[in-house]
Amino acid sequence: MAVVEEKKSKIGKPEWIRVKLPTGKKYTELRGLVDKYRLHTICTSGSCPNMGECWGEGTATFMILGNICTRSCGFCGVKTGRPDSVDWEEPEKVARSIKLMGIKHAVITSVDRDDLKDMGSILWAETILAIRRLNPSTTLETLIPDFQGNTNNIDRIIAVAPEVVSHNLETVRRLTRQVRIQAKYDQSLGVLHYLKEQGIRRTKSGLMLGLGETEDEVFESLHDLRKAAVDIVTLGQYLQPTKKHLPVERFITPEEFARYEAFAKDLGFRHVESGPLVRSSYKAHKHIE
Repeated sequence: MAVVEEKKSKIGKPEWIRVKLPTGKKYTELRGLVDKYRLHTICTSGSCPNMGECWGEGTATFMILGNICTRSCGFCGVKTGRPDSVDWEEPEKVARSIKLMGIKHAVITSVDRDDLKDMGSILWAETILAIRRLNPSTTLETLIPDFQGNTNNIDRIIAVAPEVVSHNLETVRRLTRQVRIQAKYDQSLGVLHYLKEQGIRRTKSGLMLGLGETEDEVFESLHDLRKAAVDIVTLGQYLQPTKKHLPVERFITPEEFARYEAFAKDLGFRHVESGPLVRSSYKAHKHIE
C-alpha cells in the first residue's frame, strides 16, 4: 500500500496547474501587516495557490483561534495537535488589521477547536462584532467549522448575521471518512440546512476534486447541497500539501470543471466557481453581489 501511495504522490502536475509567485507592492504590504500583528491566515497555513493573486488585489482570508487544529483531516496542511489557549485580543487584532488594509469584503475562517466547550463559537461572534465596530462598511463571509452540529454554537454565528456563511462539504459521501476523518457528511449538510432555515440569506459550500471521486458522486453531492438550500458552491482541484497527506488520485481537466459548473448552474446555485485553482474564498467578493 505504501508503494502504491508513493507512486500516486508523484503524479506530475499538468500545464493548467500554474501558481504565480507572490509579488507586488500590495502583497508585500499585506504580508508585513500579517507578520506585525502575528495574525494567522489560511492563505499561508493552508498553502493556498491563489495567495499571490488575492493578496495582490488586497484581499485575504483570516484564520482565527490559532493555527493548530484539533482534527487531523487527510487533505489539510494546517498543523494538528493541542492548540494554544484562546487569545481574547484576537478579535480586535483582526478588526484593526482589516481597517489598516482597507478591506471591503473580509473572509474569516478558523481551525476546529473541539477542545473548547463552546468549540470557539464565542470568539467567532466576538470577532465578527469587532470587525463590524471598526469597519461598519465591510461585508463578511464566515467559513465556519461544523461545531459538531451543536445548534447552540451555530446560533452564535447566526445572531451576528454575516452576509455569507460558508461550511465546506469538502468531498463526496463515500470518501468523507477517509478525507475528513472526524467529520460527517450528513452532519455538514445538516449545518448548512439549519443555517438557511434560521434565515441566513447566502449559504455556501465547497468540494475538492481529484481524491478518487467519480463524476456521478460529484453530481450527487451537488444535488445534496441544493437540497440543503445552499446558494453558492466552489469546486477546485485538491493539491497534496505534503507527502504525509492524501495523494492526488487524478488531476481534473478544465473541461471537466466547466461541465460541473454548467451542471451546478442548472441545479439553481446562485453563484458557481469551478476550476483547477479555485478555493473556498476565491473571488469571494463576487458572492455578495
